[in-house]
This record gives sequence, C-alpha cells and structure tokens, in this order.
Amino acid sequence: MCQGDDPRCPEFRLHHEALKRDLAAERRSFLKSSFVAAGGLATIAAGGATLVTPALAQATAAKAPAQRTHHYLPANADTVHWGYFSKTLKPRVECDSGDIVTIETLTHHACDDRERMVEGDEGAESVFLWTKDKKGVDRRGAGPTDPKVYKKGSGEGQGVHVMTGPVYVRGAEPGDVLEVRILDCAPRPSAKFPGKSFGSNAAAWWGFHYNDLLNGDKREVITIYEVDASGAKSWAQAVYNFKWVPQTDPFGVVHETIDYPGVPVDHATTTRNMDVLKGVRVPIRPHFGTLGLAPAEVDFVDTIPPNWVGGNIDNWRIGKGATMYYPVAVEGGLLSVGDPHASQGDSELCGTAIECSLTGVFQLILHKKADLAGTPLEALDYPMLETKDEWLVHGFSFANYLKELGPEAQSAIYGKSSVDLAMRDAFRKMRHFLMTTQKLTEDEAISLMSIAVDFGVTQVVDGNWGVHAVVKKDIFAGRG
Repeated sequence: MCQGDDPRCPEFRLHHEALKRDLAAERRSFLKSSFVAAGGLATIAAGGATLVTPALAQATAAKAPAQRTHHYLPANADTVHWGYFSKTLKPRVECDSGDIVTIETLTHHACDDRERMVEGDEGAESVFLWTKDKKGVDRRGAGPTDPKVYKKGSGEGQGVHVMTGPVYVRGAEPGDVLEVRILDCAPRPSAKFPGKSFGSNAAAWWGFHYNDLLNGDKREVITIYEVDASGAKSWAQAVYNFKWVPQTDPFGVVHETIDYPGVPVDHATTTRNMDVLKGVRVPIRPHFGTLGLAPAEVDFVDTIPPNWVGGNIDNWRIGKGATMYYPVAVEGGLLSVGDPHASQGDSELCGTAIECSLTGVFQLILHKKADLAGTPLEALDYPMLETKDEWLVHGFSFANYLKELGPEAQSAIYGKSSVDLAMRDAFRKMRHFLMTTQKLTEDEAISLMSIAVDFGVTQVVDGNWGVHAVVKKDIFAGRG
C-alpha cells in the first residue's frame, strides 16, 4: 500500500500530503520533548565549579528581564546565510539576556543525498533549491559576487557552512562576554525516512590524508551515514559510499572536485558501494562545528577558519550540556549557528565529520564588561568551553588571523597554519587560564600542564588549525 512514497499510486498526491503532515507533527513532537527534557525555561545550574562567580551571576541576573522568553528560529532560505559571518547582517531574532532560543541548522552537505536529507523537508528544500534559473540562497561564501568575476558561483565557496541567524542580544557591546549554554542538541528527522536522520562524511581534497593516499592516488570519497532520530540508538552506521565524479551544477558549471557548497550530486553518474563498514557502530555525539559571533575586522568573513570570537572550531565537545563563552566584538554579538555534526573525532582528519542537520536549544546570557573585573572571564579574548567536569581552551595557529595576517588574511591563512603554532597558542592560553583563575605561579602552571592537562588536535582541516587543552575541574577540589 502506498504510504505517500509511491508516485505510481493513483492517490499518491493525497497520501504524500498526509505523510508530510505526519512527519511535521513528528518533528514538532520530537523537538518539544527534547526541549522539556532539557529543563524547559528553567535556568540550568552549571553544578560545581564554574567560570561564573556568584557575584558575577548576581550582577548579570540583576540586569536581565525577570521574564524569560523562548524564541524559535527555523532554518529556511530567509533565515540562513551561507558561508560567511558578517557584522552587516540583519538579525533574524532579537533576544534579552537569559532568553532561550531554539535554532534549526542544516548541513551544507545535504545535497550529497538529496533524497535522504532534503526532499520533503520544506525548510531544507527552500535553502538547497537550485535550478537553471535560480538558487534558493545565491551567495555561498565571503568571496566575489559579481558574475563577471566569479567562476564557480556567487561567493566562490570561500566559506561553506549554512549558518542560521544571526541572533542579536540586546545590550551586547564590544568587551562583554556572551555565555552560550547548549541545553539540547538533536538530529533533524528525515522527511522521507520516518524515524531516521542522515549525514555525510566527505574524505575530500582539503583533508589531511589527501596527499598521502596509497599508490599516490587522488580521490574524494563520500560516505552516507544513518542516525536514529528518536534517540533510541546511540550510534550511526554507514549506508553506502561513492567516489566523487565531475558534477555539472544547474547553471552548467562543471565541478571536478568538491569545490563549491551545495552542488546537487546526480547519482546516475556515481557508483554506490553498499558494502561498507559492515557491523561498525559509530558512537554519536551531536554537536555544532560552527558556532560563534560576528567578527569586527571586516564585513564578510569566510566561515572555514575559526577565530577569536568562535566560528568553525570543530570540537565535538560543543554539544548538549556544554557552555561556550565568547568575547563580543560587535553590537548585539550576532550569534550564528551551523555546521551541525552527528559525530566527529579529534582532528576531523579527512575533511569533514558526519555532517548531519541538527536542532539546538540555547540559553544566551550576557555578562557586561563592567562586571567582569576580578572574575575568570575578565579580559577573555578567545572562545572558552566549559562542561560539567572540564574547562577547555582553544588554541589556533593564529589567535586572531584577521588581525595578524593583514589585508590578505582570508587567503593567506590557508598556507600558513601548522599544529606547532596551534600548540603554542593553546599552551599560552592555558598558562594564562591557570595563572588567572587558579592563581598559580608560572612554574606551577607549567608543571601542572605537563602532568594533568590533556592537549589534543581539534582539527587540521579548517585553514586555521586548532589544538585544545583540557583540564579537569576536580583537580582543584582541595583548594576550597
């Protein structure tokens, strides 16, 4: 019997409309239950040690409205910007400190399998629309938009992530710190495969592995993964993979490699290998690869390299239960969210994670500069991560590449990054963190870093490479 998925059925249109209504209800119910599970509108206590001192929490609460508001920001062609951060963008939501915002995010790799990740999903269809006459979202990247200049497409793919937002936080000014609590993070159900979500992993030309393939081969391989959208299964499993072959986009441009975001893959030209990673269950850890504020240095900033106000950090720990602290660079902060992942390992070695659309629930708390003196957040000039049990600093090859590398920074960064530089930055930030928040001497901090701090390679694929440093909170339990 047709369930709305058989075009040959005489009643296909009627059945398909019923299916869409059922899926929409399922998605709303799923998100509502996730939100309630996250604690609804209640303030989430950090529990134990936290960077927000009682005095700072009290000062911050005194400035916030007594009544919190819950905002909902869907992902569609009107609410996303593709491939760039910008201080010039019109906010899609305005909120007060303490408010909660549910934000839908879409993976920029959805067109690797449109059937599973786009078709039947009204929001996704509007974003990924691309015919010979138009694109749902034309500009994709911080690059040129003049048709006489660009060759691949508007924005030139200088930045690839579909970003939802920005969110304007009333009262936010340069020098403040925005606390972003991730209350929930859940996969976006597929419109055509009830109860399932899907993601794509691209082993691409920008991956760390690409110039070190056996026998000197050069190939890009995409693997499609299935995720249980209900949350009953805590793992992802491979569905199939295929080798990228030249794809001609609807405007007639041929893409020999994965060089422009959102190019629809015509699977009539590919060979699907269904027999991959049999019996392998990949633990999922949904998180947001790209989350941060608008930089002040230039008007349009490529989303790929991370920077001092956040962005494409690609740390799998930035998921449910985590709190990020960002220095505010422009009025309103202008928070944007994208690059959702179902799972990723440290390094993101081959170029991507399991790129999978997610919906997140965030609480945004604004700490004013005047209240930061003497607190651990005083003079914070990098994105800081806090979990229930750990503090993490993020080091980059260049802490603020937009400032350090000058007018050509957005192109120069791709040729100048190294793990050595990122390690040096992570060391300096962790030294500063331990000396200021724990009042250690430099010698004490250095000893502790060697014996109790874990340094890891966050990513080696985002232009501005990353190293994170993790310190457990409980090692300071004896200090009162």
